[in-house]
Amino acid sequence: MELIDKYFPGLTELQRQQFAALYGLYADWNAKINVVSRKDFDQLYLRHVLHSLAIAKVCTFDAGARILDVGCGGGFPSVPLAILFPEAHFTALDPRCVRVETLQERYDYVVSRAVTAMPEFVRWIWAKIGKGQKGSLPNGILYLKGGDLAEELAQTGMRWYIYDIPRFFGEEFFETKKVVYTPKI
Repeated sequence: MELIDKYFPGLTELQRQQFAALYGLYADWNAKINVVSRKDFDQLYLRHVLHSLAIAKVCTFDAGARILDVGCGGGFPSVPLAILFPEAHFTALDPRCVRVETLQERYDYVVSRAVTAMPEFVRWIWAKIGKGQKGSLPNGILYLKGGDLAEELAQTGMRWYIYDIPRFFGEEFFETKKVVYTPKI
């Protein structure tokens, strides 16, 4: 919880309570269905919660914004973002339940955390994003990924903005991690 307070000092008391409750909730569910890797569960706030919140350092979501988390797995990045932006509407989608290709709705933003190669991901979701601006950036994709992404992003034929997470968070874990963004304009 100290990491969340360190980088997000303006949280309400309710948000602080919700973030604090995540450890116990994930511990309980992890014992039943393994929603987070057991080998790094002790790093839940660093590797999952704070990592998810890197998106919030790039884009804030307006009240009423509709955000789709594709490949949410254990609820990352959607659960931490939903706590931070309680007035936004989040849909967490995991392919074990529903495939993104079957969705009929449109969203303002699509968020994800290293689900697949970017060209394939864009094919899945691009038509699901509506034009406009329901946050501090125009509607689009906000994707958490690490490593050298230049070739992969170039294959999409789209303009991408790369935000190195170490600009926001000083922990070594984030050394090669990025938030990549492209607008739907």
